[in-house]
Amino acid sequence: MSQEIPTIQIIDAKKYVGQTVKIGAWLRQKRGSGKIAFLQLRDGTAFFQGVVAKADVPESVFDVVKSLKQETSLYVVGEIHEDERSSFGYEIAISDVEIIGESHDYPITPKEHGTEFLFDERHLYLRHLKPFATLKIRNTLIAATYEFFNERGFTKLDSPLLTGSAPEGTTELFETDYFGEPAFLSQTGQLYAEAGAMAFGRVFTFGPTFRAEKSKTRRHLTEFWMVEPEMAFMHQEESLEIQEAYIAFLIAKVLERNEQELDILERDKDLLRSYTELPYPRVSYDDAIKLLQDNGFDVAWGVDFGSPEETFLANHFAKPVFIVNFPKAIKAFYMKRHATRDDVVISADLLAPEGYGEIIGGSERDTDYDYLKERIAAEGLNQDEYEWYLDLRKYGSVPHSGFGLGLERMVTFVTGEEHIREAIPFPRMTNRLRP
Repeated sequence: MSQEIPTIQIIDAKKYVGQTVKIGAWLRQKRGSGKIAFLQLRDGTAFFQGVVAKADVPESVFDVVKSLKQETSLYVVGEIHEDERSSFGYEIAISDVEIIGESHDYPITPKEHGTEFLFDERHLYLRHLKPFATLKIRNTLIAATYEFFNERGFTKLDSPLLTGSAPEGTTELFETDYFGEPAFLSQTGQLYAEAGAMAFGRVFTFGPTFRAEKSKTRRHLTEFWMVEPEMAFMHQEESLEIQEAYIAFLIAKVLERNEQELDILERDKDLLRSYTELPYPRVSYDDAIKLLQDNGFDVAWGVDFGSPEETFLANHFAKPVFIVNFPKAIKAFYMKRHATRDDVVISADLLAPEGYGEIIGGSERDTDYDYLKERIAAEGLNQDEYEWYLDLRKYGSVPHSGFGLGLERMVTFVTGEEHIREAIPFPRMTNRLRP
């Protein structure tokens, strides 16, 4: 093959219409007759079709094409053409093929496979359309997260992954041995972010978090990535404005950068676009309980919402909705007391429509040293382990607020997928350990 032919990626095909190029790719599927072959190709940037006409290539090339098996890696040379019939819009008329790595008996064939089977083949399933599109969108959400917070003066901090206690007092922690002492995989970076906010004003942490909560629902993962901003000199309403702007920004960036991937997933782009319209409704917990009761739900004041309740509330407003001021008894010890009520705290959950539930949880943080000390004791927590946190209230405390967004929940919502774990790779050895 000529070295003068430009080597390109599929995603750049539109720049080379009418030109002969070389592309390194894998064969996703093949079909055709005795006179023409259609190769579905992928290279990690996009998917498109290669066409090989027997009359236009040497017999040896067509024989190679006929022998190709699914997932064979190859170089193809050919001319880029526009293709109005495909969603990608371009194809390559192949004139030469060179096999790089052969493939035989590839297990994920062009037919329906069950979830259990795909769990066991996730290291290969990554190559396929749905996980490709999902993880490309996840990458956009990550890049857009940094873009959003950097533009607004936030400093990125990294919180510890190994901790000596439960930041939120839960027992749902993975325990490990730390040189003879117990340590736990962190479930949140929030308390550390509060310390950072007292130094930098506006910070965010972004990293893996862990919950030892055995569940088989789509809403619970034992390992997921959390975005946790914390903002000094900020009350709750301004925090809510940042939260909704952040969600709208993420969705807008996916619409801008991932049109092909949204089409692969058959996601309704107009519906997504409607979720960028601000502001989002604010509904008190009290009013949410009444709305649920008026619509046949058997819920009492003081309970946390489950999936059916969250789904109804968000769908009722047909867009993300903030439920604000939850009962103190069901929220974390650090949330600020309401100014006129002792039974609720200044908090908010942002619920996504279409059944995706809570995507953000947040609150204004209480700044009263004595009150937090009492709350720590009431929760049965070891005060010694929280002395550093109480210090933040002793040395120049200020009003501050923060929130946490679960990245995988956000990916699931934006992609419209049923179960994000279908697209997350894990080594084969851990497959049987999933919750």
